[in-house]
Amino acid sequence: MSDLSADLLAHAVAAKGFMPDDEGALLHRCAAERASSGPLLEVGTYCGKSAIYLGAAAQAAGGTVFTVDHHRGSEENQAGWEHHDATLVDPAIGRMDTLPVFRRTIHDAGLEDVVVAIVGRSTTVSAHWRTPLSLLFIDGGHAEEHAQNDYSGWAPWVMAGGLLVIHDVFPNPADGGQPPFHVWQRAIAGGAWDDVETVGSMRVLRRTSGEAGDPVG
Repeated sequence: MSDLSADLLAHAVAAKGFMPDDEGALLHRCAAERASSGPLLEVGTYCGKSAIYLGAAAQAAGGTVFTVDHHRGSEENQAGWEHHDATLVDPAIGRMDTLPVFRRTIHDAGLEDVVVAIVGRSTTVSAHWRTPLSLLFIDGGHAEEHAQNDYSGWAPWVMAGGLLVIHDVFPNPADGGQPPFHVWQRAIAGGAWDDVETVGSMRVLRRTSGEAGDPVG
């Protein structure tokens, strides 16, 4: 299992994003456990903060991270919402575009060889995906439809013994939106996963039944 270097940790902390340091450390630790067993995939790239935590582990293990995002921002990133960042708007078209910032983030961290950006909607890409995953990190759109679609489209492709990591899981509605919590509840109810660790709003589950491609509930 690899340690996160001081250099890459500094890049991760400095990158635009919403992940607390302790949750990032957990994500890296999970990725380090799994990176030698198969590809890692995250849904929800934004500007690349979590991709550094994943990419550092993949780099140490000779592995690969795929990160899926349309780069137009989730609902909560749009103008007038709490997490809007006006510097991420493309002035030529008046829409969010986080891809250039992500590319610079990954370049500066020295992770371009191991972090592969897939630019497109999660549902479009997952419909054609058939590769077993050693770790899946769900951190895409937090509306109910998007969160549930991310689980439906990607979770079946986690291999036996692989990890499912879900971000922004808040059992108490006063702490945050409920869709990621509903995804966690769905995963537990489906019977294919064991809940193995929690740090902050991040939940880690391990696939304990079925193989990649089998239903997960």
